[in-house]
Amino acid sequence: MAHVVSLYRHPIKGFTAESVDALTVQADGRIAGDRVLAFRFADATTPEDRDGLDYWPKAKGLSLQDFPALAALRTDYDDERQRVRIEHAGSILVEAGLDDAGRIELADAVTDFVLGTAEGRRIQRPGRLPLTLVGDGVTSRFQDRARGYVSVHTRSSVSALSDALGMDVDDRRFRSNIVVGDADAWSELDWTGEVIVGDIAFDTAGPIVRCLATHANPDTGVRDAKVLKTLTASFAQDEPTLGRLLLPGASPADASGSWAGGSIRIGDEVRGR
Repeated sequence: MAHVVSLYRHPIKGFTAESVDALTVQADGRIAGDRVLAFRFADATTPEDRDGLDYWPKAKGLSLQDFPALAALRTDYDDERQRVRIEHAGSILVEAGLDDAGRIELADAVTDFVLGTAEGRRIQRPGRLPLTLVGDGVTSRFQDRARGYVSVHTRSSVSALSDALGMDVDDRRFRSNIVVGDADAWSELDWTGEVIVGDIAFDTAGPIVRCLATHANPDTGVRDAKVLKTLTASFAQDEPTLGRLLLPGASPADASGSWAGGSIRIGDEVRGR
């Protein structure tokens, strides 16, 4: 029986994943507490418009795609206190709240860290500094796509990729919300129509085409795995793809009712077709 084996949320876009035992899926189809903050470039602190929705393209802020060393930072976000702690190499880099002074302190510390990495020159390009920490710390809004989505992949797909690469690949590289066990490799790419996770019914959306963020080791921030080339060369994919996006579907209990989300827990059954 396919079931949930890992759950993640990512409070700060592009930073540490938080492994949790349960996730709350909101009525808008996004994960509560997921991507509620983001460090944006100076010329991109307000959203763009895409199909009438706010859109925050990752290329205009700090993300693992362009700044892989961010993966070496360990972050903790206290939802109740709205306080962020960022550590590096076992030491606290910065800890501050989300008031104006705290946001500046957090942005300055992260800027200094990035400037000291191999990608430091990139952050000095025109329009990028000073960094600004945006988001209210509550509203999930900084997903890669304007619509949001919940992301899922099967552990078997990652295992197949590991075999092709000849190295262990961690689920965290793919920054999914849900990892499914006891399912065939690549089976998530075959899902059509409805997918039920626990008691929540989703509709399948597109497969997830991957970027260079997956090359970054989630502990060290070093690009040590050629994921994109391996997905296309070893698995005959037209584009490097792993995982699936999910949108709100019908309620399995009452298909005529409005979709309200709910909770997903480790061990929940996953039924896709």
